[in-house]
Amino acid sequence: MSKLSFDQLVDLFLLLSVDKIGPSRVRSLLSKFKNFNNIFDASLTELEKVEGISFELGKRIKSARQKRNDLISIVESQLNGLDKINAKLISLWDAEYPSLLKKIYDPPLLLYTKGIFSDKDNYSIAAVGTRNPTNYGKVQTERIISELALQGITIVSGLARGIDSIAHQTALKNGSRTIAVIGSGLDVVYPPENKNLFNKISENGLIISEYPLGTKPDAQNFPRRNRIISGLSLGVIVFETAINGGAMQTAHFALDQNREVFAIPGNLGVRQSEGTNLLIQKGEAELLINAEDVLNELQLKLRPVIGKNIPQPEKDLNVFEEKIFIALKENGELQIDKLSELTNLSTSDCLVNLLTLEFKGLVKQLPGKIFSVIV
Repeated sequence: MSKLSFDQLVDLFLLLSVDKIGPSRVRSLLSKFKNFNNIFDASLTELEKVEGISFELGKRIKSARQKRNDLISIVESQLNGLDKINAKLISLWDAEYPSLLKKIYDPPLLLYTKGIFSDKDNYSIAAVGTRNPTNYGKVQTERIISELALQGITIVSGLARGIDSIAHQTALKNGSRTIAVIGSGLDVVYPPENKNLFNKISENGLIISEYPLGTKPDAQNFPRRNRIISGLSLGVIVFETAINGGAMQTAHFALDQNREVFAIPGNLGVRQSEGTNLLIQKGEAELLINAEDVLNELQLKLRPVIGKNIPQPEKDLNVFEEKIFIALKENGELQIDKLSELTNLSTSDCLVNLLTLEFKGLVKQLPGKIFSVIV
C-alpha cells in the first residue's frame, strides 16, 4: 500500500475533492507548503500566492476541512475494498510508481492497481485503435503484437473492445506481460464481456486505474485514461482509427509527452484508416510495416529487454548473418560503413541482419554505429 500515512491519504483525498483542484495544483501547493497540514493551515493570502490558486479556490480549500470526517470513512472504505479484491493504492511518491509515467506533464497522484509491476514494464509499447476494426486491422494487430511480445516487450492498452482486446489477448498468448489502463474503478469491469480477459491480465500483468472503486465507465473518464496509456510507454502504435477516435487522442498525448508514435497505413476510403493515414501524412507518426520498425527506432531504449525471450542459437544463421558475423569475428569492432564494404551488403541490409544477430545474442552495438561480436 502507499507509503503515505492514512492521515496523509485522507488529506490528499480531501484536496482532490475540491472543485478545480487536480494533480498539477496539488503538486504546486505541496511545492510551496511542503506538507498537507501546512496547506490547510495556510491563510487565504498565502494560498493565493501559489500559481493557479485564485481567491475563490483558496476559500474552497479553507472550507474543505469541514468534510474531513466524511473523507475518513471514504478512504477507509476504499482501502478495505481494495484489500478484498487483492488490489492496492500507489501514490506518486512511492518507489513502485512507474518511472515513465512520472515524467509526463500531468501524472496521476494515485494509481489503483491489481497485479504487480515488473522491471520489464519500463520497456512498454502501447497498442491502440478502433473498437470496430476491419479484418485487416485485426490481422495486423495480431501479427505485430506477436512479434513484439516474443521479444519480451510489455504491451499496454485500454481493455476496450476491438484493437485493445486483440492486443491484450495476443500478448498473453505469446507469453508477454500486458497492462490494461481502464476508465472505471477496479471493481467495475468494462466492457463486461472482458471479465475473463481482465482476470487473466491481473494474473499475468497489471490493471491500472486512477479512479476510485465504484467509479462507472463514464465517457469523460476515457480521454484522461488515454494519457496514462501513452505515459506508461516508450512508443504508441495506432492500428486503425477514425479521425475523431480515442486512439487519436492517445497519439497526441504521446507526441506531447515526447514519445514515439507509429501508425499502420490503411486503404483510402476506409473510415477505420482515416486517422492512421492522417497521422502519417502530417508526419506525426512513423509508417509502420512490421515490429522491426519499432525495434529499430527504439533499440537503444529497448536494449535491456529485447531478445531475452529468444533462445540463442549457435549456428542458426542465414547466409547474410553468417557473412556479417564472420567479418566482425575476423576484424573486431567495425563501423557500419566499413562492415557494409567488407560484406558487399548495403548499409540497410547490414542493419537489418545486425539487429537479428543482436536478438540472438551474438553481436552488440557500440556508440557511433560500431558493432562487435559478443565474446
